[in-house]
Amino acid sequence: MINEIKKDAQDRMDKSVEALKNNLSKVRTGRAHPSLLASISVEYYGAMTPLNQVANVVAEDARTLAITVFDKELTPKVEKAIMMSDLGLNPMSAGTVIRVPLPPLTEERRKDLVKIVRGEAEGGRVAVRNIRRDANNEFKSLLKDKEISEDEERKAQEDVQKLTDAAVKKIDEVLAAKEKELMDV
Repeated sequence: MINEIKKDAQDRMDKSVEALKNNLSKVRTGRAHPSLLASISVEYYGAMTPLNQVANVVAEDARTLAITVFDKELTPKVEKAIMMSDLGLNPMSAGTVIRVPLPPLTEERRKDLVKIVRGEAEGGRVAVRNIRRDANNEFKSLLKDKEISEDEERKAQEDVQKLTDAAVKKIDEVLAAKEKELMDV
């Protein structure tokens, strides 16, 4: 029973770290990366469809994304969707290929992005701590129901604390790498 709770806590903490990595990958650095446009959806036959399902997005060079739309009729809609997004990008159409140049980041914008990244990381830490709290509450209820001894509960809580410390350390490492990436462009 204790091992199941610890395994569940470990899995949930790993998922929190992965979710943080995924969220931070959307934060724009100075380099072009196809994942920057992952959140954009385009209206296609009446349904909102993710951009990567109606077009091929590649990084042409360090500052330009190239989008090849599968359906020629969709090109203006893709352009409009990129302009309407909150990414601040201005696409240029060249036939079936849309090029999206990324403007260089200003120092002020970099600092704003670092603040956003730190907020995301703090959200990840809070999620990990909540998982720890849930696991510890489960241990307390097992102790209350006399399914485990006090020593087992204390040991289990120490183990969950070690898992928490490891997850927070991973979050801090991901944050440090992203901050460095933002400031070193």
